[in-house]
Amino acid sequence: MIVTVTPNPALDRTLTVPHIQFDEMIRATASRIDWGGKGFNVSRALQSLGLESVAMGFVGGATGETLARGLSDMGIATDFVHVGEETRTNTVITEAATQRYVKVNEAGPTVRAQEVAAFLEHARERVRPGDVWVLSGSLPPGAPPDFYAQLIRLVQAEGAKALLDTSGEPLRLGCAAGPHLVKPNAVEAGEMMGRAIQSDADALDAVAFLLRTDVVYPPDVVYPPDAVRSQGAEMVALSLGAGGLLLASQRRSVWARPPTVQARNPVGAGDALVAGITWALARGLPLDEVARWGVAAGTAAAVREGVSTGTRAEIETLYEQVRTVWAKPIVIQES
Repeated sequence: MIVTVTPNPALDRTLTVPHIQFDEMIRATASRIDWGGKGFNVSRALQSLGLESVAMGFVGGATGETLARGLSDMGIATDFVHVGEETRTNTVITEAATQRYVKVNEAGPTVRAQEVAAFLEHARERVRPGDVWVLSGSLPPGAPPDFYAQLIRLVQAEGAKALLDTSGEPLRLGCAAGPHLVKPNAVEAGEMMGRAIQSDADALDAVAFLLRTDVVYPPDVVYPPDAVRSQGAEMVALSLGAGGLLLASQRRSVWARPPTVQARNPVGAGDALVAGITWALARGLPLDEVARWGVAAGTAAAVREGVSTGTRAEIETLYEQVRTVWAKPIVIQES
């Protein structure tokens, strides 16, 4: 079973306008609504690849009901914990002439301690050995910053694998729990490492840092004691946008470079990349093949309008155009 977890889902509303102009009324030439949230995007992309999943998360109010109904109508199974406040709505405004966009995300409903506890207990009842749990996105207000860390420990104690895609403190604490795979982008990895990623060498340093078994965090940041000595992720998928993907295990790493394409809306492309990686890992493919499928799925999403995913045929076509190069062996140094 593949389970996608979206703690802070949303209705994603995309408006297309001729030009983005401030202090003026602008009429949209097109609009669309997607059942959004990073984990849900992963479920949709997995569905395109022919793989079923169960989508979990917190939902509330009429918006939450609409979102759950929309996913069900798409054939995606759901298993939600209901909360007292309304699920959020996110808005993307895309300029037709240039394809530039503005994305505005609401904070989301505040979840209570008992609702968090109910989710973790529900996860404990559902998880089975061999499952893959994809944990994606921001946390809603009220959720503890170690929510993902708790969930990683819970599911992996039962013999499942956790894949983590988040940012900030939840990413730091999640890495401390030793997930099977973590997928930061360049900015997120740079923040973790303490310096910007500006070259291939920086990227290799970043994945080595995230794979380390003994991580010392910056002295100006205070974390619980168990977060200071990290178990380290087993794999790191460092997404670099148009630069592709650096995928690394504890032993080796590979660059996967996408073909040159015209990106229409990169929102959701990283989630599709995670889906491609998940699909390839579920098939037991080698590291370079996992990287190629991830980049192909991400690229197929980026060339579409709105928050969308490519078809299986589109992903397969792009897979043939993705090129991989083995990088130097990862050197993980103890502190």
